[in-house]
Amino acid sequence: PVAVFSMEMGASQLAVRIVGSIGRIDQTHLRTGKLTDEEWPRLTEAIEKLRNISLHIDETPGLTTSELRANSRRLARQCGQLGLIVVDYLQLMSVSTAMNDENRATAVGEISRGLKMLAKELKCPVIALSQLSRGVESRTDKRPMMSDLRESGAIEQDADVIMFIYRDDYYNKDSKEPGVAEVIISKQRNGPTGTVKLAFLKPITKFESLAGGGGHDF
Repeated sequence: PVAVFSMEMGASQLAVRIVGSIGRIDQTHLRTGKLTDEEWPRLTEAIEKLRNISLHIDETPGLTTSELRANSRRLARQCGQLGLIVVDYLQLMSVSTAMNDENRATAVGEISRGLKMLAKELKCPVIALSQLSRGVESRTDKRPMMSDLRESGAIEQDADVIMFIYRDDYYNKDSKEPGVAEVIISKQRNGPTGTVKLAFLKPITKFESLAGGGGHDF
């Protein structure tokens, strides 16, 4: 089972994106209902695949770490050992104690440590998405770095792996690598760091191997 705590996007929106990615269906066509003749059978197949996946989406906004941990424990009791927990995204979580903006870094630290403890408690990987600071926009090289993580200190310390996604064609219309995404592994506690290039298929919101053939999709 996979648990997704989606505090930015509603469950129905997320489900539409997943169906589009699985079925390789243009997201615009899904939103408007104007599918091509080739896309209709792929839609049916994608919905059937999604129905058979043990995926649980919690769209409750502003969860505290305690609430998220409690919900994860309950799901583990009901469905068995969780294979993955996804949090989208870390800065949208609330803290159990009242903190003003000046203490936001402390609050994010509390959230980060709580997620780390949850991963250890449930023996399950936790992927937490994070915002970047606006500093990246002012640089010539806009590839993200660990210092760009908003309220980054605790995240840098607690995370076992930190990965960023960079698309040159997002910033440069005349990019030499259109449709290519760089996955930058900036930290890996038990392995090497470096950059991996993937194809990004924007219409269907999907990453896949640059080698083609659809054998390795993400």
